[in-house]
Amino acid sequence: MKVLNLQCSQRHAFEGWFGSEDDFQGQLERGLVECPMCGDTGITKMLSAPRLNLGAQPEAPARQDVATTNTEVEVQKAWLKMVRHVMANTEDVGERFAEEARRIHHGESEERGIRGQATREETQALLEEGIGVLPLPVPKAMKGPVQ
Repeated sequence: MKVLNLQCSQRHAFEGWFGSEDDFQGQLERGLVECPMCGDTGITKMLSAPRLNLGAQPEAPARQDVATTNTEVEVQKAWLKMVRHVMANTEDVGERFAEEARRIHHGESEERGIRGQATREETQALLEEGIGVLPLPVPKAMKGPVQ
């Protein structure tokens, strides 16, 4: 098993596990490797230190990747935590989002947290009507079961 430090063109850092270097390259060429934060498939492999098992010697502290600062990592963690919270505490109404948001706003449907898809025009119309909505990009990996 090969564990690689990867980064998308938006500088989101993440880890990928592959059976071999050929497996990684094959998946990369087919566009199957994507950033869990933004879905970008412009992925590059970052430098990583080799893992050597030399017995009972204490482990050296992990080296900070030059391309990703601690602040960026903390922002990614906080954003993913927020997305998980929203996903766990809202009802997915899919493409009926704008319609259901209006029904809730006008008291025609029970008040509850919802999420779904809305076009830019639908979102703008909701905001102009005084209906509070927040566009939240959700990584593809979080939309289905996570393994």
